[in-house]
Amino acid sequence: MAEDAHILVVDDDARLRGLLSRYLGEHGFRVTVAENAAEAREKLGFLRPDLMVLDIMMPGESGLELAESLQRDRAQEVPVLLLSARGGPDDRVAGFEAGADDYLPKPFDPRELVLRIRALLRRTAPAEPPAGKLPLGQASFDIDRAELTTEDGTVRLTGGEAALLTALARKPNEVLSREEIAAALGMEDASERAIDVQVTRLRRKIEADPREPRFLHTVRGRGYVLKPGL
Repeated sequence: MAEDAHILVVDDDARLRGLLSRYLGEHGFRVTVAENAAEAREKLGFLRPDLMVLDIMMPGESGLELAESLQRDRAQEVPVLLLSARGGPDDRVAGFEAGADDYLPKPFDPRELVLRIRALLRRTAPAEPPAGKLPLGQASFDIDRAELTTEDGTVRLTGGEAALLTALARKPNEVLSREEIAAALGMEDASERAIDVQVTRLRRKIEADPREPRFLHTVRGRGYVLKPGL
């Protein structure tokens, strides 16, 4: 159980934000707060929370709209627990259809919120890959051997592709900047275009459709992230 998990709390109620931040912090979580969807988007530009506690009814972009947007953006996937003063069956269904992972009506007991957060973190934690190997759909990448294999055998990687995939695989689900990638490739003076070309070539070998990547995602303004999975 990740007691030190990072939680992003998004709610326009300053009093509730403060209470949740203090209570979750007392239970071992790291907490960042945002008062609306716009501020949450800004913080998601440089943070990678483990879970978001998101109020539905906020001025401007609602929590439902933000949850739907995050569901569409694979590079910004984050488990979402919705909070709402409206807890009827239709409201719950709308929340889950928007992409929420859990739904808690207001008012709620903060002890229940902590239990739900812990359960959700356990449920959404990525499965541990076999030692030294990272699953990429029907393929797997052996980090120690820098070898990509499928059911049909070994996939030939160029030196640059192997170095790129190794660098990303050593830090799965973490964004690597182009500068970090260039250093891993021994191309410290490489242009952004040169890095992007290497990424494009690698995608052709690990993605079923390179135009809609499932594993190797671009994080605009930041770099690239590898999100392994079966």
